[in-house]
Amino acid sequence: MTSNAATMNGVMGGASLWSRLMSGQAGPVTVVLIALFVIWYIGAVFMNAPTQIDRYNRAGETWTTTRLIEDTLAQERPILPAPHQVAQEMYKTIFATAITSKRSLVYHTWVTLSSTLLGFVIGTALGILLAVGIVHVITLEKSLMPWVISSQTIPILAIAPMIVVVLGAIGLKGLVPKAIISTYLCFFPVTISMVKGLRSPQVIQLDLMRTYNASKWQTFWALRLPSAMPYLFASLKVAIAISLVGAIVGELPTGAQAGLGARLLAGSYYGQTIQIWSALLTAAFVAAIMVVLVGWCERRVLARMGVRG
Repeated sequence: MTSNAATMNGVMGGASLWSRLMSGQAGPVTVVLIALFVIWYIGAVFMNAPTQIDRYNRAGETWTTTRLIEDTLAQERPILPAPHQVAQEMYKTIFATAITSKRSLVYHTWVTLSSTLLGFVIGTALGILLAVGIVHVITLEKSLMPWVISSQTIPILAIAPMIVVVLGAIGLKGLVPKAIISTYLCFFPVTISMVKGLRSPQVIQLDLMRTYNASKWQTFWALRLPSAMPYLFASLKVAIAISLVGAIVGELPTGAQAGLGARLLAGSYYGQTIQIWSALLTAAFVAAIMVVLVGWCERRVLARMGVRG
């Protein structure tokens, strides 16, 4: 009985330890990352194996499974690069290369990030202004809202070249066209969320403001805008990430010489899949960092307003 009790305690202790690890955010994220890396390595082996076997056959070499796995994970131009190959490329182009060099991912990231931030600022301001107008002016709601929604039915890959060509014809090149594309993508979630947020106060709260004889702008600043803050920051997290996508898409049709989009283009032209994946992962990390920064700003602003999470 004593041994059974010890066994049960050990099982319960193990279960409770696993539960503690998975109760937070770090545990599930780590498990998902490990699973992704395992799947990635398996996929790299299977996708690169036919090419490697063909090389063995042409050279008349014999091979074993162990050698095949090692060689598929060390190809110079693999179909699917292994995680360690991408990590080595990122280290070389981020830390081992001068940031002023056009081979540096830091340099290309800043080029893309500058248009991303400009488009994000313009899109956020435009989205807030449209939302305020839609909420307070019935005519704008009936005339603008359908166009705001229908604007997102146009594929960005179709409209991006037209924006670049039209703005280039009037002398606007480089940063501005990419920022406009980012603006086009990010203003929509801000507009929709702010309309929802500005209309979130309850009827009794609006009646109370009317009882205080508050004007529309006083109601806006004291009630509607504070109520809309959680909606605004939720949309900003989406907008900042999609702005980066817009900036990268804006670099593709122009044949840009700098930026993460340019790295993707160069990698596709010359079959440098490792370069493509390193640029993609860099873009993902940059987007994640920007979302985290928006979340940090959200906590600070809501805490300043008296909201405790």
